[in-house]
Amino acid sequence: MKNIKFILTGMLLGIVLVKSEAVSWYRIFEMFHFESFHMYGIIGSAILTGIPLIQLSKKFKIKNDKGDPIILEPKEKSKYRYLIGGSIFGLGWALTGACPGPIFTLIGTGLLSMIIVLLAAVAGTFAYGLLKTKLPH
Repeated sequence: MKNIKFILTGMLLGIVLVKSEAVSWYRIFEMFHFESFHMYGIIGSAILTGIPLIQLSKKFKIKNDKGDPIILEPKEKSKYRYLIGGSIFGLGWALTGACPGPIFTLIGTGLLSMIIVLLAAVAGTFAYGLLKTKLPH
């Protein structure tokens, strides 16, 4: 039970996602139709929170739970990689109404059809692993 902190953090994240309606299919639908600022506000606040936290972790040399330094490798400069990957991600998000992060939260709320989405996400990840060497990186 040494990893209980991760389970509790995941549960807290799930509660926050449900209460903020970030996992709501209707909110995601509104976002993709540019009818509501709600989801853009959530995504924007995550970005505005993440940037300073990453900068602070670099400045103070924050370590992981094993005591090793956290090192963030710079991303490769590749337009096509991000355009193609982002388009596939966005299409999947729009078609399923779920970003990969809250799939388990949606299953936990009783939306059992998301099990199909989870299986498709796992299959897509597996396919990427098989095709990785053949894809433009």
